[in-house]
Amino acid sequence: MIVFPNCKINLGLHILRKREDGFHELETVFYPLPVRDGLEMISAPAMDFTQSGMEIPGDPARNLCMQAYQLLKTDFPDLPAVRMHLHKVIPTGAGLGGGSADGAFALLLLNTKYNLGLDEARLEAYAARLGSDCPYFIRNRASLGSGRGEILEPLALDLSGYGFLLVHPGIHVNTGWAFGQLRPGVPDVGLDEIDWADVASWKGRLTNDFERPVFTKYSEVAAIKERMYGAGALYASMSGSGSAVYGIFEAGKVPDLAWKDGYAVFKV
Repeated sequence: MIVFPNCKINLGLHILRKREDGFHELETVFYPLPVRDGLEMISAPAMDFTQSGMEIPGDPARNLCMQAYQLLKTDFPDLPAVRMHLHKVIPTGAGLGGGSADGAFALLLLNTKYNLGLDEARLEAYAARLGSDCPYFIRNRASLGSGRGEILEPLALDLSGYGFLLVHPGIHVNTGWAFGQLRPGVPDVGLDEIDWADVASWKGRLTNDFERPVFTKYSEVAAIKERMYGAGALYASMSGSGSAVYGIFEAGKVPDLAWKDGYAVFKV
């Protein structure tokens, strides 16, 4: 079987406070975009994991797809060994949730392929053990995220009538460093004050707290956002803790822009 894990973008991201458990309380809106990896899985005599496409840093044995398998194997000891192949298209370390999507889709695939009978709530509980962004990809629709990102509430938001330009400059932003640059607090404009039906009204009101430190350290990322506005974006923002930046354009008006070598560019 094969599945195609998609990326997400953050529409607004506010870090409200640091919790006693060491995590941060946040609010954001997750929105899915059709930039996809490919994950294939077959039964095999022994566990095997291979990858292609964009390079994934770290030990392949610690990939979230493998961690997803091990989580389920603990509770379902009869789960057979599998061979997994991951083809990576979504840039890593970009704030797009690509690794989280891979792990969540591995849970979904295993549940379907081997008839484990897990409902969405149980799958989300497993996904939360993989990482804060992973539960989102179980239902994979526009959602208001709170807590550390794992508390999800559906949001009636449909941006299918718009075009997107997604640009990753190849810069890896260390998430721990990015959190360390923030002063958590209540935002000037909360997500409950945003008119989600009027994309053009988001500029200057819908904000990502990570932009200030990332833009200060990496001027190239700030320049991408400004270039999108200069090219007619209704709204542009960095996603997550960066460094990918997206622009939302009127349908049919996503510009063809030249970017530096090494930039990953997607038109949706």
